[in-house]
Amino acid sequence: ADDDRDILSIIETILQEDGYQTLTASDGEQAVMLVQTHAVQLLILDIMMPKKDGLSVLREIRQKSKHVPVLLLTAKDSVEDRVRGLDAGANDYLVKPVDKARLMSVLRKYCHPSTLVL
Repeated sequence: ADDDRDILSIIETILQEDGYQTLTASDGEQAVMLVQTHAVQLLILDIMMPKKDGLSVLREIRQKSKHVPVLLLTAKDSVEDRVRGLDAGANDYLVKPVDKARLMSVLRKYCHPSTLVL
């Protein structure tokens, strides 16, 4: 889930090329709706999104489904931002621009190809 269409498209392409099934959301409200209506097995979230920021989405999802791994992928790179994200319940935290190899390495910790990723 990311409000930047270019980044969303790049990540979706990377994931699909590696065999992952994907859903995309361009705002926080849409991300919550997709998680509630699909069997999402991993969630990649930007923090700065319209309608509902990524940390709010993360907290809401954690209240309902603690088992879904959540990866924050964001431009927010301070130590405080990382701590805030991990304290909110993220399993991992990556800073943009993300390296494809690093992204795939982190994804493999939580799921395998053919997994449904939002």
